[in-house]
Amino acid sequence: MDYEKLTGVMRSLALRAGDRIMEIYGADDFDVKVKSDDSPVTEADEAADAIISAGLRAAFPDTLLVTEEQAASHGQKADTFLIVDPLDGTKEFIHRRGDFTVNIAYVENGVPTRGVVYAPAKGRMFYTLADGSAVEEDGPFDTETAGNTRPIRVSAADNGALMVVASKSHLTDETRDYIAKYATKEFKSAGSSLKFCLVATGEADLYPRVGRTMEWDTAAGHAVLHGAGGRVVRFDDHTPLTYGKDDYANPYFIACSPSVELKPA
Repeated sequence: MDYEKLTGVMRSLALRAGDRIMEIYGADDFDVKVKSDDSPVTEADEAADAIISAGLRAAFPDTLLVTEEQAASHGQKADTFLIVDPLDGTKEFIHRRGDFTVNIAYVENGVPTRGVVYAPAKGRMFYTLADGSAVEEDGPFDTETAGNTRPIRVSAADNGALMVVASKSHLTDETRDYIAKYATKEFKSAGSSLKFCLVATGEADLYPRVGRTMEWDTAAGHAVLHGAGGRVVRFDDHTPLTYGKDDYANPYFIACSPSVELKPA
């Protein structure tokens, strides 16, 4: 893979998709449908998926592409592939809460190694460079030319006063019970893959997810966090979270700074 090209293509497509999402977000009304798994999908999901899919297929025709909106048609399997959630946090989008993201990632041998997370309503964009390190780019954003970027790095966590982030729309009792095992200084809620990015920048130390997610929900944030020195492990045995599973469904997981002393499930 040409990582320099990959970085530029993913960044540009995320911005283009984000522009289209914001056009629909700013409209007085937009279509909302319900998928077979009872999750919502909007015209913004579908428009962003079309932009990103066309761009990735044109740039990397020999690489398997997996997207949330085309999940039902995925018959091929591979250890190395591109994976996309064109609008992560659809419920946040529908309720106009702003915590939604565009997620594009590259998975190699089951590990997300490159990715971009763009939160258009928040004006924040995080991605990996060609060498795999993670940065946040300052806006305003140009689709073709990167602006000023700053390296991001996980915190050196204080295990006596942890900063914890968890889901805004999917905060379960199991998650609350697990968080209660830690000494926490601050708790914040956030939507979509932004939670990974808050850990990556040191704005949070720990993000436990005791609830259902799919690989396209997590791969881009996982790649950014990995590039910032963080880790993502299974909730049950703390082994690394891997990708390319048969149904693309994740087990429960924990994303954190390596300095966090993880508690058992």
